[in-house]
Amino acid sequence: MGTGRSGVRVAVIDWAIAVCVAATLLITGMAGRDSATDLDLLGYALLAAGGLALAARRRAPVVVLTVTGLCAAGYQAAGFDVPAVAYLFAVYAAVRAGHRVVTVAASAIMLVALLLVALAASPYDLGEAFARARSALELAWLVAAGAAGEALRQAEQRAEQAERTREEAARRRADEERLHIARELHDSLTHQISVIKVQAEVAVHMARKRGEQVPEALLAIREAGREAARELRATLEALRDDGTAPSHGIDRVPELVERARAIGLDAKLTIEGRRRDVPATVSRTVYRIVQEALTNIARHAAATTASVRIDYRPDALVVRIDDDGKATPDTAPTPGVGLLGMRERVTAIGGRLRAEPRDGGGFTVQAELPVDQAA
Repeated sequence: MGTGRSGVRVAVIDWAIAVCVAATLLITGMAGRDSATDLDLLGYALLAAGGLALAARRRAPVVVLTVTGLCAAGYQAAGFDVPAVAYLFAVYAAVRAGHRVVTVAASAIMLVALLLVALAASPYDLGEAFARARSALELAWLVAAGAAGEALRQAEQRAEQAERTREEAARRRADEERLHIARELHDSLTHQISVIKVQAEVAVHMARKRGEQVPEALLAIREAGREAARELRATLEALRDDGTAPSHGIDRVPELVERARAIGLDAKLTIEGRRRDVPATVSRTVYRIVQEALTNIARHAAATTASVRIDYRPDALVVRIDDDGKATPDTAPTPGVGLLGMRERVTAIGGRLRAEPRDGGGFTVQAELPVDQAA
């Protein structure tokens, strides 16, 4: 929204300048003229066109430079001894945009054209022709316009370089922080998760060796330990590789549903719409939302069924998870770390998250993720 308002403001300023220049040229050209011949009307049209063309000087500086130069030569040929003010504005804009060589060449051609026009009007008075050409395009003003454009261009480049330097410094600090977090996670969690996984593996192995039935809870602990180890390893790799390492996405959602079934939850996955590739950020967000929602259902909802629906829409991807747990419309949910994390992920890519009890009982988590913005 801010960018749109800024663009409108710049356009209004450009048009205001263009109209003022055109009005100044017309007033100057009308001075001392009593008639309104066809040649005069052509001159007035060229004066106005040269000024109004400045409205596009930011978008097409070289085109505006050409148009204002032709208009200036045209109204000089029509007998209007009016300075090429619009052309000077165009020179400033073109140099500021970085078209220095083109501007110098165009100005040299412009000077020759004005001299030829003046010679055509005064073929026997070379001095008068030079004076008229000089009054139309004063060299000092021409150099000043080009110098002003170049000075502002260099100032903008220095500002951009300073901004890049600040961004690089911030990126280095972020990289250092990521590596610090990776080390802390490795030192604090890797050992504990490994112990849990190994102990669960040993317990399952010993139970089977004695011919006993392995409890479902123990199998779930073993699988959770394996998954936690994989997740931690992937997270550490992503932190150490600047976040570019591949991570879980939509294609791994069926595994989450299968794991939910393995712990006794009647989970179902439905995919609607035409499947297509989506940005990696959206894919990762969908995986994390489904993972967190199913984890919350297993831990807190006391639910027996859960449904996961992924809907591919033209401009968005919608993921919804429903359960038949103990939540009711008259009990406000307490936002936990998992729900807050989901909301932060969705908001970061411009999406919307709805997490609330259902009218008939149970809980709903629905995220609408804009595919185009995330791309």
